Amino acid sequence: MKVRKVGEKTLRKVTVKIGLERIDVQEGIMVEALLDSGVTRLVMSSEPAKKQGFKLKKLERPMNVRNVHGSLNKEGPIKNTVEVNIYYQGHRERMEIDVIGG
Repeated sequence: MKVRKVGEKTLRKVTVKIGLERIDVQEGIMVEALLDSGVTRLVMSSEPAKKQGFKLKKLERPMNVRNVHGSLNKEGPIKNTVEVNIYYQGHRERMEIDVIGG
């Protein structure tokens, strides 16, 4: 667990190492994932999605993203998803991950 002090608040974040496999070419990478970030869906930034060559699937309708306090997220709406196999401690599951940002 990483702990960071911001002003008077102590922020804690718990991360786990998981494997993400590109479905189209069965190539995988290890990433550090934030555990229980509070979002209701799986989310990945567009930068690593593009850098790692994940195939972006355009959504029919963009989804607006709101922060915990209700304001719209500065990265704008979610316009794409990626389909991946997620590996963690011998378990594999195929999932769609929303891609946030440019």
